[in-house]
Amino acid sequence: MKKNTLVQPGRFRLWELLLLILFPVICSFIALAAGRFSVPPADIIHSVLNKFSFDFQVSQQTELVLWTMRFPRILMALVVGAGLSVAGCIFQSLFSNPLATPDTLGVASGSSFGAALALLFGANLILVQASALAFGLCAMALTWLSGSGKNSSKVSIVLAGIVIGSLFSALVSFVKFAADTESQLPSITYWLMGSLSSAGYNTLAMGCPLIIIGIAVLFLLRWRLNSLPLSDDEAASLGINVKALRIICILCASSITAASVSMCGPVGWIGLLIPHICRMKFGSNHVSLLPASIFTGAGFMVLVDTAARSISAAELPVSILTAMLGAPFFIILMRKSGGWTI
Repeated sequence: MKKNTLVQPGRFRLWELLLLILFPVICSFIALAAGRFSVPPADIIHSVLNKFSFDFQVSQQTELVLWTMRFPRILMALVVGAGLSVAGCIFQSLFSNPLATPDTLGVASGSSFGAALALLFGANLILVQASALAFGLCAMALTWLSGSGKNSSKVSIVLAGIVIGSLFSALVSFVKFAADTESQLPSITYWLMGSLSSAGYNTLAMGCPLIIIGIAVLFLLRWRLNSLPLSDDEAASLGINVKALRIICILCASSITAASVSMCGPVGWIGLLIPHICRMKFGSNHVSLLPASIFTGAGFMVLVDTAARSISAAELPVSILTAMLGAPFFIILMRKSGGWTI
């Protein structure tokens, strides 16, 4: 029998833990320096130290670029990248499906419709975000009501998610059809491509708490998450209420997805690719898999967003870049591993 190379101990080596922690930190430093207005590393260090009552000479323009434009965007990339990676990891384990993504239950489609509807009526950025968040959570509720029942199974919930996602996708198409082609349609289309260009402290204040709380709850439950693919009887023999655990995981992962999409639009591949990379390196034990997904997803999202805003004068939507990078990389990983297991 072929040995499953993905099943490894759930402990990090010290150097692995240090690299995981340093990865998003180094990526954030690069993001602060890189862009059409480059900032020397010394100025970044001096500006950071000035926040702790030091007195280094840094130009006002540099301070504005670092803390008003780039810093909130980096924070958003860190939180969204970590959140989508965790949501993808949870859904892949929960449904024993290597192709599961954060939109498995139709949440991203619901959030997209909420944002498109708000843009159609000329709402401001905060209302667009609130509408996206509300409809994302609504999509999760509809999926749960449609797929859960006395004799329901994980498959029925996935099927309900596909149906609800298709419904909201059709509604998004209807909104685009009804939108004015000169003023409304371009903004709706651009938002649906996914971008972190709207990052600001108000946007973060509305979306980040749900993501952080969801990640924190799942992180605290990481010791129990290995029971997700088990049957109810097998989990019960271990003293775990797997039904309650699955409900908590669905609520947390769906809330993370809705909040992420509400801030920056739908961003694909992060929740599919990053968990697989971490699973290949650290195994399927969630004690190590979940933290690895958090740090790797956060750093990867920062790098992709930095590239998206630096490649050309016209900013590239981040979802386009994640697909261009993710698809071939995913194929290479799949061929090297000989397939995926959960």
